[in-house]
Amino acid sequence: MGPVPSGPPRAHPYTHPAAGWGAAKGVLEVLLKEKELVAGTEAVFRMNQADGGFDCPGCAWPDDETVKMDICENGMKHVAWEMTHKRTTREFFAKHTVSELYEWNDHDLEAEGRLTEPMVYDPATDHYVPISWADAFKLFGDTVRSLDSPHQASYYTSGRLSNEATFLYQLMVRELGTNNMPDCSNMCHEASGRALKASIGTGVGTCDLKDWQTTEALFVMGVNVATNAPRMLTYLAEAYRRGAKIVHVNPLIEAGATETIIPHEIIDMITMRATPTSNLNLQVRIGGDMALLRGMAKAVLEWSATDPKAIDPEFIERYTQGFEEYKRLCQDTSWDDIEAQSGLSRADIIKAAQIYRDADRSIISWCLGVTQHEHGVSTIREIVNLLLLRGNLGREGAGPSPVRGHSNVQGNRTCGIDNHPSEAFLDRLDEACGITSPREAGLDTIGTIQAMSRGDVKVFVGMGGNFALASPDNMFTYDALRRCELTVQVSTKLNRSHLVHGKKALILPCLGRTEKDQQKAGAQSVSVEDSMSMVHLSRGSKRPASKQLLSEPAIVSGLARAALPDSETPWEWYIEDYDRIRDTMSKALYGFEDFNRRVRGPMGFRIRQPARELVFLTPSGRAEFCVDELPDVLLEPGFISLGTMRSHDQWNTSIYSDNDRYRGIRNLRTLVFMNKDDMRERGLEEFSPVNITTTAKDGSKRSVYNFLAVAYDVPRSCALGYMPELTPLIGLCDYSLQSDQPLMKQLKAEIVAAV
Repeated sequence: MGPVPSGPPRAHPYTHPAAGWGAAKGVLEVLLKEKELVAGTEAVFRMNQADGGFDCPGCAWPDDETVKMDICENGMKHVAWEMTHKRTTREFFAKHTVSELYEWNDHDLEAEGRLTEPMVYDPATDHYVPISWADAFKLFGDTVRSLDSPHQASYYTSGRLSNEATFLYQLMVRELGTNNMPDCSNMCHEASGRALKASIGTGVGTCDLKDWQTTEALFVMGVNVATNAPRMLTYLAEAYRRGAKIVHVNPLIEAGATETIIPHEIIDMITMRATPTSNLNLQVRIGGDMALLRGMAKAVLEWSATDPKAIDPEFIERYTQGFEEYKRLCQDTSWDDIEAQSGLSRADIIKAAQIYRDADRSIISWCLGVTQHEHGVSTIREIVNLLLLRGNLGREGAGPSPVRGHSNVQGNRTCGIDNHPSEAFLDRLDEACGITSPREAGLDTIGTIQAMSRGDVKVFVGMGGNFALASPDNMFTYDALRRCELTVQVSTKLNRSHLVHGKKALILPCLGRTEKDQQKAGAQSVSVEDSMSMVHLSRGSKRPASKQLLSEPAIVSGLARAALPDSETPWEWYIEDYDRIRDTMSKALYGFEDFNRRVRGPMGFRIRQPARELVFLTPSGRAEFCVDELPDVLLEPGFISLGTMRSHDQWNTSIYSDNDRYRGIRNLRTLVFMNKDDMRERGLEEFSPVNITTTAKDGSKRSVYNFLAVAYDVPRSCALGYMPELTPLIGLCDYSLQSDQPLMKQLKAEIVAAV
């Protein structure tokens, strides 16, 4: 999927601190490569700033008003990738057929640069050809109105969509009469939302940056910090300096879990002074996180028999339900089972439990290394269980804190992208907007792919992202998309989803986050929500890559008017001034009251979190202990638990190079990291070619061939490699029954030497 390698593959240990001069060099290299040194340098001082800056289109880590260069290497790569001087024009499309472009690697597709005008697929010539915006909207509107049912269309959302565009998009979909709204949360943090809602009544975390700055213990689970949330390194370093304890839980000991030099801390950069980012690293078995948490809870409860401060009985009695049953469950779970399922020794689990017991205030944070498992919901509920034991909720420096790895993916859900919305949400939306929303649940990502394959969904709209490449079971997904009557992709750059299309297909190019959005009332701002529920404005200032580009809200408005010509919703009026959209959102959305005034504060505003105030919107009105049994994650002899992940030079499906600096890899993406003893058992040496075969839940098998084995410090019977190269191994039936998420980090695999 990445570029053609520039040399032979190399693997060597990375021994430097995370970030530091390596990150600075990485930023400089990408700015020079994209010929955006001046504009990129300017972006350094405008990104994630309260005074009219733009929000980083990368991860959703919160902004800090005290940091004047609140940036990271991967955020700058993402910005430079968007600001590139390169353009994908009509001349490019005239030169290359779609069949030819399909054979290109994904790096080279995106490297052609920014899309410049609407394009429509011409089946007679196998080319994309220009189309006017008016005709593109008409094609969409005519096709949607010709459907036998509104449920024959499905509307996907990527996390980069602004709150304003999100709100209009879901309003259009519901006015059309369906809740078919798959989104990237279905593939990443669906488990987090379901677990938190069941445990504490709200589907998001309760922590903010101040909590991270005052906590006494941080548990960071399933997060490759230096790559996926690099700005977190600042808070880990600060926590370590003031004496807080930090525990990382991950099959790999990643660079961000060792030490760091924060680039905006100039003295440390000059003196090369690194700060540790951990006190303890626990290399848990893939899928074994819940067993570790159960072991920590078991230890804390055992100590409570002699130590009255080990748990918080008053908090448990006043605010929780189900404690006695959970206590019995922990007592009945044997240490032998906990050790076997977690892959950790009892001694190591006790070390983590002691850190938890000794801290007055603890935060547990997690990302996809927890959610993309079969029992992700149970595991996150176990996180909450552990927090409840010591009253680590509803006070400063404590609580659950999921790490959303994509800008505004949390805002998408808050602003209405939900295939199974609550009655209360729909009632409020209908009253504010004068529509009657459908009440039946719609399709999520897996359901949409299945429905397209059956022919039940005939129109697919992708609002950002790269659905074809990000989804599981690529060949099945490709075939499903090709069965559609029409596919529509709203994008900034060419990607695989434009080449895997329906009988009719549209490419609609949009403004990027860095670009100026000029409407009738003047330059516009949009808002986003970070992973800690802060909502703030983002305003681009760069000249758009093309005069033909429209903003995402404007594109949604055009699609909506074409599909709903008699709609009383003032689509065009909304686009003249986004304050009008926000005024309606303030009436329709919980927590957005007085939106326009509050969002113009220095750092915006934080959406109220009832659970933080110890108000639990659960059926019992209390925080609920979960009493799920410990799952068996051990595989039969000969099989390996396989997980997929991103490289450092990658953002979701955008691949910048074939290197993975923090893991010591150069010129290689088709690899699998293996335990050296597992390699020895299979007669493998470094860079031995291997074939990888997975067995899906339905018994079907999928294989990739001639990947290279790389020895790495991973637990026995576990292996990891990159997505999307390994995504074809995930069967469509391989999804969690708890969250409906694809099991991207828990596949049953066989790895053998290639013949």
